[in-house]
Amino acid sequence: MNIVPLSQQLIPAVERLIELGLPYVRLRTNSDYWLYATLFSTTCRVALVDDTVVGVVVAFRSQDDPSELYVQDVMTHPGHRQRGIARSLVSAVRDQAIHWGCRRLYLTSEPDNAAAHNAWLSLGFVNVPGDHKEGDVSVISNYKGPGKDRAVYELLVGSR
Repeated sequence: MNIVPLSQQLIPAVERLIELGLPYVRLRTNSDYWLYATLFSTTCRVALVDDTVVGVVVAFRSQDDPSELYVQDVMTHPGHRQRGIARSLVSAVRDQAIHWGCRRLYLTSEPDNAAAHNAWLSLGFVNVPGDHKEGDVSVISNYKGPGKDRAVYELLVGSR
């Protein structure tokens, strides 16, 4: 497996991969992926196996708080899961965050996405305490706007 920055040439394959992520991972516009490849390729990485796109992570360093890095999407091809691809992608982003002196990686997830919940915990993320629980998942009401409750996960990577 090879982890590379997202490039213009890889966008069509990344879009095809992301389409497999419904209902939790949603395809963005082609212009969004152009932006990711052009301005954020340091934290938008692609996993290749034999030159085939099998995983992608889309992440951004905060401009308002440069000590934080937000992970927007992580997707592994269904036929390549349980092979360490998501771990490798998140590790690449974590390593970049550490290089920049960031202190925290964080992400959000739909509260009912049990597979994601287990994945984040196995990767060392902590489910941030919220204002209510859905099963074993702590949830923050209206985190991404009215009616958009989210489970929030964080991974501390530097000294606070």
